Amino acid sequence: MRQLNFVMIFVIGLALVLFSIQNTDPVSIKIIEGKTIQAPLCVELIVAMGIGAVFAWVFSVWVQVQRIFTIRVEMEARDEQIAHLEEDVERYKAALEEQQRLLPSVSSASVEQ
Repeated sequence: MRQLNFVMIFVIGLALVLFSIQNTDPVSIKIIEGKTIQAPLCVELIVAMGIGAVFAWVFSVWVQVQRIFTIRVEMEARDEQIAHLEEDVERYKAALEEQQRLLPSVSSASVEQ
């Protein structure tokens, strides 16, 4: 999977470089009303792709943080469930020992016969 990601990034980067070499004409970008910037199209394209890559990285980190939070909440719920089940097992063991203590033992019954 990493090789596929690398190939995709390499192909996109190569296409960007080839496109940039062909398009060096200056163009203007209107940022806000009254403010324009004039730069070669290749530079503007590279900057736009860089900003897009940063946004994609930030989104990826955000998704990972959400996944970690979700896993942590699920782990806490499972830990609580395990604690309750362990309490139930201890209670059942105590009840079973109490019942075994109250029952006449098999060895004493066979001795009486």
